[in-house]
Amino acid sequence: MARKRFENFCCSTAQTLDQIGDWWSLLIVRDLFSGARSFTALADNLGVARNILTDRLKRLLEHGVIEKAPPRNEDERFAYRLTEKGRDLLPVMIALMQWGDKWVRGAGCEPLVVVDARDGKPVRPMRVRAWDDRELGLAEIRALPGPGADADAEGQAPLPAQA
Repeated sequence: MARKRFENFCCSTAQTLDQIGDWWSLLIVRDLFSGARSFTALADNLGVARNILTDRLKRLLEHGVIEKAPPRNEDERFAYRLTEKGRDLLPVMIALMQWGDKWVRGAGCEPLVVVDARDGKPVRPMRVRAWDDRELGLAEIRALPGPGADADAEGQAPLPAQA
């Protein structure tokens, strides 16, 4: 059965999931952040079937999340790197990891700790922050129609007014 596509939804979340929402795509992005570059390295790290990896790389290329890069050596047939669009996923990837550390793995069982390269201290938990850096919870935010809002479009769901 084909996966439902969300390109007609007037919802940035749904359209983002259409581009990078399956687990293989997110794991490819994770591995590219970690320094993997070649098809072989990605296949070996992920243990994914080559046809699935090929398909996900193609979709990430089509959506401009990754680009082909010059191979570093003759052993690399294809090399990949994150584009600016792909690098902008860093906060998303760290937030997913931190959520998993808290709710899936549990405190003290974190497989990786992301630290500041300058001083070696762990990065702060990802949070929603106001323009003045106050931390905001669900009760302190509102979702308003934006410039691209379409009241008749399917798939647009506002955030709740309060928790």
